[in-house]
Amino acid sequence: MAAQSGKDLLVKIDMDGAGSFVTLAGLRATRISFNTETVDVTSLESVGGWRELLSGGGVKSAAISGSGVFVDASSDERARQLFFDGTVMDFQVIIPDFGTVEGAFQISSIEYAGNYDGEATYEMAMASAGALTFTAL
Repeated sequence: MAAQSGKDLLVKIDMDGAGSFVTLAGLRATRISFNTETVDVTSLESVGGWRELLSGGGVKSAAISGSGVFVDASSDERARQLFFDGTVMDFQVIIPDFGTVEGAFQISSIEYAGNYDGEATYEMAMASAGALTFTAL
């Protein structure tokens, strides 16, 4: 597999709750991370005192983050409204030559910044709020 371009890692927001996904405008950097908590089942009988983990145990979660140039597009307006309303909405992350991750996320933070001699920027973070699906390419 050849190297992939970072600009092809896209974060998309559902604009109407009916599956009409649009790329969040102005993003320059995007990231998705997957996590799972472990469940420690180590006991006095654990061989050699080594830690043992419960297979399939723990809570799974995902986090999306991105940063970019603030362009005040319709997707920005949608994200701001979801944040202030505390609404959980579907997002998609397109991972080039791998597939699409889709599911419910809540926007957990939005930050705006700017220097007097530069562009206005923003950073956004989303936390998973349910089961995610993965569709391979």
